[in-house]
Amino acid sequence: MLGGPSAEREVSLRSGRAVVDALRGLGHTVEELDPLDDGWQLPQKTDVVFLVLHGTYGEDGTVQRRLEVLGVPYTGSDAEASRLAFDKVLTKERCVGAGVPTPRYTVLDTPDATWPPGWQPPVVLKPVCQGSSVGLQIVDSLDGLGPALAESFRYDRRVLMEERIVGREVTVGILDGEVLPIIEVCPKQGPLDYRNKYTQGATECFLPARVDPPTEERIRAAAFGAFRAIGGRDYARVDVMVPSAGHPVVLEVNTLPGMTQLSLLPRAAAAVGYSFPGLCQKMVDLALRRAPAACRSTP
Repeated sequence: MLGGPSAEREVSLRSGRAVVDALRGLGHTVEELDPLDDGWQLPQKTDVVFLVLHGTYGEDGTVQRRLEVLGVPYTGSDAEASRLAFDKVLTKERCVGAGVPTPRYTVLDTPDATWPPGWQPPVVLKPVCQGSSVGLQIVDSLDGLGPALAESFRYDRRVLMEERIVGREVTVGILDGEVLPIIEVCPKQGPLDYRNKYTQGATECFLPARVDPPTEERIRAAAFGAFRAIGGRDYARVDVMVPSAGHPVVLEVNTLPGMTQLSLLPRAAAAVGYSFPGLCQKMVDLALRRAPAACRSTP
């Protein structure tokens, strides 16, 4: 399943086409399904659904709930974990409850909001339920709040205000209970927003991340702790900030991360020996563990 109705449709289509090519290259029979509305139906004799839907509907637990009703195994986290991870506020609540460090935050529910008591710039604004940094805004001045809120509220009815952490941004892939090598992501200009994520050459990546061993262990512990806190399964990618002073803090958990050969989770998996087709097969195998015995076959 690829594409879908979200703001991340184009990214999802690119991920999906890469996965389709990889799985067909392995000898699987693959049908593409683009669920633009709720009228979709699975092809007959579907053994497993490979989810490459990003954003609303695909990553928020909606499609997962329907597949569970249909009794068809699918890749990635279950409906409840997907719902929790897609909602940045619920993710933070789970992290706080589990003792996983995350930046201080508050929630704004109107584009006319003023500065909350105890808050001042610099802050980061994010739609509560979006991915790929859609709607992300940096506010560096007191009078910059209004325009930034207007932009963020284009994508959701609630906006997360988060303290801005200055430091290194890293991302941590998790696959079948294993924490993959950490990747450091460095935009050449500005924050790691949608443009910098998906414009070729706009962001440099360092694998392994340029951190010392004790910091690496703290990053790995925070990322895996967040993954467990939302009840993740099979695989995910966790975004973490490493401040210049202090401990790493978790930003969010991505339960259906990008899946082109240049995406961050596949790059981290490649560092421990997974080819891109091999990673796709691994994700299928993890899903098929939840399938009836008759479906657990290879081409």
